[in-house]
Amino acid sequence: MEPTVTDAPDASRYEIREGEQLLGHADYERRGDTVVFTHTEVDQDSGRSGLGSTLVRGALDDVRAKGGTVVAQCSFVRGYIDKHQEYADLVA
Repeated sequence: MEPTVTDAPDASRYEIREGEQLLGHADYERRGDTVVFTHTEVDQDSGRSGLGSTLVRGALDDVRAKGGTVVAQCSFVRGYIDKHQEYADLVA
């Protein structure tokens, strides 16, 4: 089963899950159409590599689909955007 990334607005975070198992989350604050990413955390004990990148890519794709912008206060999100310039246009 492939992990899925979904927005959990009631918890102010994007979540990555495999079935019902929570593998990680990217916390955010909404400021209008801007999503301020504050913290990203993934389960290092899951034995899966690349979860953080999958989580951030899914979150950024969702922000783009909704016409929003991002502020990357979280160093992991900032580093991902720096390495993947196709997301640079999302930065507010």
